[in-house]
Amino acid sequence: MAEQTAEPVTAGKPDAAVVRDALGVGIAVGLSGFAFGVTSTGGGLTLAQTCALSLLVFTGASQFALVGALAAGGNPFTAAAGAFFLGVRNAFYGLRLSQLLALPRVLRPLAAQWVIDETTAVALAQPTRRGVRIGFTVTGLTLYVLWNLTTLLGALGAEAIGDTDAWGLDAAGPAVFLALLAPMLTGAVERLVAGLAVVLGVGLLPVLPAGLPVLVAALAAPAVLWARGHRAGKGGR
Repeated sequence: MAEQTAEPVTAGKPDAAVVRDALGVGIAVGLSGFAFGVTSTGGGLTLAQTCALSLLVFTGASQFALVGALAAGGNPFTAAAGAFFLGVRNAFYGLRLSQLLALPRVLRPLAAQWVIDETTAVALAQPTRRGVRIGFTVTGLTLYVLWNLTTLLGALGAEAIGDTDAWGLDAAGPAVFLALLAPMLTGAVERLVAGLAVVLGVGLLPVLPAGLPVLVAALAAPAVLWARGHRAGKGGR
């Protein structure tokens, strides 16, 4: 009788461990919604507009970029364009997560709202589909609820305080943005892109209208990738 070969089985984390990790990420990042609420209301947006951004947009970096450009006097269309380009990365996350989650069609539009950096990171860290689904769902739910709640609290607090610049709270948004960005700069390419983006963005502030420096800084990524490809092409000859 022929010997049967068993298929390899990938052992996953216990569900409790996945939930614990997902809750940790969701709570840690969700609390920064307070800074967004303060920054947005202090930058001139109303309480309703601030809360609508968190409910409907729900991607921290893009939200901070939008309100920052508006607070600096930028054109709404330019500010929205900068926020859009920052949020494009979520579309690429979605391509990968759609394969891993394999959700029914009816659930996909709902899940798309939660496709952000944190849910993607937790989901991709799981070795099994069950773990991916649990990690994505718990992180997304925790972060969405907490982010919107703290956005509301931050906006209410900013209205009660009055002039947020006098308290130094105008720096809260950029500080949180940098805190979210820093862990992603793990390689030389990422650091080079970030450094070039800072040089472009800050250097062009005195010359271009508010909001445009962010759009120009977005060219740092394709510029660095093109330079690397060009250099690699020369090296291969």
